Amino acid sequence: MDAQKRVMGKDPALDAKYKRLRLETFIGIFIGYAGYYLVRNNFSVAMPGLIKEGFSKGQLGLALSAVSLAYGISKFVMGTISDRSKPKIFLPLGLLLAAFVNLLFGFVPALRSNIVTMFIVLFVIGWLNGMGWPPCGRTLVYWFSTNERGTATSIWNCAHNVGGGLMAPLANAGIGMMAVVGLSMPSYTGAFILNGIVAAIIAVMAYFLIKNKPQDYDLPPVEEWRDDYATADKKVDEEDYDTKELLLHHVLNNKWLWVICFANIFVYLVRYGVENWVPTYLTEVHHVALGSASASYMWYELAGIPGTIICGWISDKLFKGRRGRAGVVFMLLTTLFVVLYIKATSLAMINFALIAIGFLIYGPVMLIGLQALEFVDKNAAGTAAGLTGLFGYFFGSFSANAVMGWVVDKWSWNGGFTLILASSIIATILFALTWNVRGQQE
Repeated sequence: MDAQKRVMGKDPALDAKYKRLRLETFIGIFIGYAGYYLVRNNFSVAMPGLIKEGFSKGQLGLALSAVSLAYGISKFVMGTISDRSKPKIFLPLGLLLAAFVNLLFGFVPALRSNIVTMFIVLFVIGWLNGMGWPPCGRTLVYWFSTNERGTATSIWNCAHNVGGGLMAPLANAGIGMMAVVGLSMPSYTGAFILNGIVAAIIAVMAYFLIKNKPQDYDLPPVEEWRDDYATADKKVDEEDYDTKELLLHHVLNNKWLWVICFANIFVYLVRYGVENWVPTYLTEVHHVALGSASASYMWYELAGIPGTIICGWISDKLFKGRRGRAGVVFMLLTTLFVVLYIKATSLAMINFALIAIGFLIYGPVMLIGLQALEFVDKNAAGTAAGLTGLFGYFFGSFSANAVMGWVVDKWSWNGGFTLILASSIIATILFALTWNVRGQQE
């Protein structure tokens, strides 16, 4: 095909094919990644039932931390593998396996009999969840060019909120379903059974929707099609690297990538320090019914949808791609609303604070992922995203689960919220270090 006709608007048939395939792909990675959230944090909804069985918050926090520890390591390891794999297979396979392990967890009592077995099962679930983000990041850089990637990534990032928001009500419905069915199993096992079934269905749908590189479908690189290149020489960086070169020369030597890795620790501690403890905190301290607490959890997640999109738009339009500036603004506001959440006495005020925190915190989560993609070449995108995830989950989310549970047991909820506030302030400072940084241009 003539090169001129490969540019958008020159060949209507090619344009129609490109738009159709990338829309299908975008839907596939959106619902696929949302599906991962149905089988990642549903243990938090089951925790009140497990506490009634005699487990302490510290024990359950330690068990829940297995998800974060495994996910953090897996996101990095699987990121390097995903850079050499097909997203069409890689993402659905991880989701299908995570759904299967959830079903086992729900149906096999021995797996829930003690903290050790729970830790092991949750570690496996966390590891399988690490197969979700890297292929999505890789897909985004192959199907969306520079001047549209911020918007596309911010919209896709809302899959966090859709999946996370639906997780608690779906798990609560599973708990109710088990109570109605009247089986001998504890009702909280429904949080794993129903969520696992739905996630498996989504995995199959994602497989049929996701496409690999545009070139695999006789299409030009997206930069050529949209005439939108990241560099002045109009170079398309799609060179394949071996693992050593990829790590040493395209990831680990990037100083700004390290800054956002450390920022991610504290962003995730704030995110999960609030999110994962909503059901327990509200039922224990404010004596809110589990159904209402699950609804509060859902509003927290869903509020992140407009917040993420607005944050992405601000970082593109107002700050001209300098993502750190938007991160500073959103983290400062997050700190203020965490204080309101602590001080709130009514359910209405609690929900207002949770909605505000959810609206604000997912912007910085998205920004760090987007910066990771922009700091490196396309074929290192999964690895770069995996490195930030390693820090966010291995350290940040681990602290939000294991350390948070231990701190609350020892110093009450006031100690736990002090940890969250300190983390929010540190994240703000680290974002400020990247105030003038814009992708690979600096």
